[in-house]
Amino acid sequence: MKNPLQRRLERHNTDPRIGIYSVCSANRFVLEAAMLQAREDDSMLLIESTSNQVDQFGGYSGMTPSDFVFFVKNIANRTGLPWSRIVLGGDHLGPNVWQKETAELAMQKADEQIRAYVAAGYTKIHLDTSMSLQGDPLTASGLISPELVAERAAELCMVAEKTFTMVPKTIVKPVYIIGTDVPVPGGARHPLSHIEITSVERVRQTIELTRSWFISHELQDAWKRVIAVVVQPGVEFSDTAVIDYNPRAASKLSKFISKTEPFLYEAHSTDFQHPAALAEMVRDHFAILKVGPWLTFAFREAVFGLSYVEEEFLQNKKTVTLSRIKRILEEVMLNNPQYWQKHYSGGTDQQVLARAYSYSDRVRYYWPEQAVQESLFRLVRNLKKYPPPLNLLSQYLPEQYWKIREKKLENDPDQIIYNCIRKVLTYYSRAAGMLKG
Repeated sequence: MKNPLQRRLERHNTDPRIGIYSVCSANRFVLEAAMLQAREDDSMLLIESTSNQVDQFGGYSGMTPSDFVFFVKNIANRTGLPWSRIVLGGDHLGPNVWQKETAELAMQKADEQIRAYVAAGYTKIHLDTSMSLQGDPLTASGLISPELVAERAAELCMVAEKTFTMVPKTIVKPVYIIGTDVPVPGGARHPLSHIEITSVERVRQTIELTRSWFISHELQDAWKRVIAVVVQPGVEFSDTAVIDYNPRAASKLSKFISKTEPFLYEAHSTDFQHPAALAEMVRDHFAILKVGPWLTFAFREAVFGLSYVEEEFLQNKKTVTLSRIKRILEEVMLNNPQYWQKHYSGGTDQQVLARAYSYSDRVRYYWPEQAVQESLFRLVRNLKKYPPPLNLLSQYLPEQYWKIREKKLENDPDQIIYNCIRKVLTYYSRAAGMLKG
């Protein structure tokens, strides 16, 4: 049985409007909203976790691949989305997390990581071996050679293929993503002015070298399941700026891949692009659109809006303890700066704004903190017990106000949060030809 993701993307060859978006998040509200969107669209849903977020040791999320599968299945059961419609992907799988270790040890851990992902049921695997490891010979530009990148990708693919033979036969064979020319994960750390688009020569080299190493490792069948190559199409975002997609600038890439197997590109950091640009990207064969920070950004906007409503509405009600969630988030981020400090520069005032409102959305790492979770629970509980008047909602959440007026949305904090996230998801669903209606 062919992987459903591969089946969908094969349709792009006859209809370039067909693509798919990938939800890269472990935020419960984001995943719930994505499943509600997929259920309404009667579509499949691609959910991905990254190599530093989820691995055999737990990653920064504290979840192994099997833990993440269990987490996603529970949400699917609650939202009513059939498990058969969900595809799980692993992003940047390889030695990324262990770059400071020797090549031998780092690749051993990368092997274990791949095994854990495939054994857990992930069926979309991004093989990323682009980073240098301790003891690696480097080129004049300070990078490892493209040949070594391709060789290591083939070695990891061998591990994935062997692992698959030991998983239940109800799981379809994994598909693979190759290539590594991607924006900085989570957004740029410096002011943006220009992004260098991946050259056709580099894409050609990546494809040819990887194909050669796959064949030398007797991975011909796996090569047929390489569905896309990752490139930089010229999109990026930083704290306060977004570089928009330019179809003319990316035209050489687009024309090249239309005549080259695997025929498609995967685009990272598509967050905050104009909805029309997302559709243009799909038509230009950047058919896998990855999105993450924009979804948690929308979640944060909804939570902050509700917190302003809560404070205005309930601050004088003696029986109510306010959530103070914005203040608590700031305190937690200041007490544990590891996830934002290297990303936010400037003076104190700039950092205060960035921690709360940056496009990079480093605040997404702090929602699982116990104090933040308790505050969020209190916010939702308060506004469920005391639904705010619509005239107040109009001030802070005007779009949701009108949806409530039109009987398209309940005056319920959970539903309002979902709606804010789903607004972004509809951009992607429409761009990928998945939106129903």
